Amino acid sequence: MTSDKLFLLAADALLIVHLAFVVFVVIGLLLILFGGMREWNWVRNRWFRVLHLLSIGIVVLQSWLGLMCPLTSWEASLREHAGDSTYSGAFIAHWIEEILYYQFSPWVFGVCYTVFGFIVLAAWFWIRPHRYYRK
Repeated sequence: MTSDKLFLLAADALLIVHLAFVVFVVIGLLLILFGGMREWNWVRNRWFRVLHLLSIGIVVLQSWLGLMCPLTSWEASLREHAGDSTYSGAFIAHWIEEILYYQFSPWVFGVCYTVFGFIVLAAWFWIRPHRYYRK
């Protein structure tokens, strides 16, 4: 296997990891809200909830600081090394633009991430995670 193919394989794998991260954040919130209403015990798991809150917190912080997601930068670098085409801008912005054929300003995504982050934070207090008990 040539190094170009290895770089493309790594970039594709990273894209899958990135997509899994996005799915975890978005579907995770939906499951927390739905599971809270259905009284699913697992949506109150503290490890899951802390990881979920930290995940969206990192995204919000990056958008406030005007930083590109490191996964996006890394994937673009791998594709560039392979001689493949790359895209500019943020991962979510790129794919929403691809799907909707509409280009938003970066601040719009920052606002969306922030609002989503506040919903995740509100869910923390509305559907409280279980406390850890030491015996």
